[in-house]
Amino acid sequence: MIIEKVESNEKLKQIIEEEFEKYEAKDRVACNYTPFYFVAKENDEIIGVITGFTCFLEIYIDDLIVMENYRGKNIGTQLIKIVEKYYKNYGLNNINLCTYEFQAPKFYEKLGFQLEFIRKNKDNPKLNKYYYVKFFDENK
Repeated sequence: MIIEKVESNEKLKQIIEEEFEKYEAKDRVACNYTPFYFVAKENDEIIGVITGFTCFLEIYIDDLIVMENYRGKNIGTQLIKIVEKYYKNYGLNNINLCTYEFQAPKFYEKLGFQLEFIRKNKDNPKLNKYYYVKFFDENK
């Protein structure tokens, strides 16, 4: 056997997807992995982007970026809210995300996300990683 680093490609993605589907079927669950991308534009210029995916009845936010000249203008909030609004009635349970200490923990808390835990970085506290969740049913 050899192990080597390779570039991602469609054949590899297909193998991974097929094997996950077989594994999930044994436990009668379905991943239903679906990526999403929302962009905020002004005059056809992209000024903000949010990306992520849905799977296993959850939403995962990967990236939220607002272009530097547009920060502090509520664009990030609007991008989060459009994800919530879009997926609110899809039967999904919650939204998950993580952020570093130097990024936006307080921003997500203002939007109602609950801190689940912090993974501390012993070398640089700015790299402490904050894990958040927001439930659609706030009683959970």
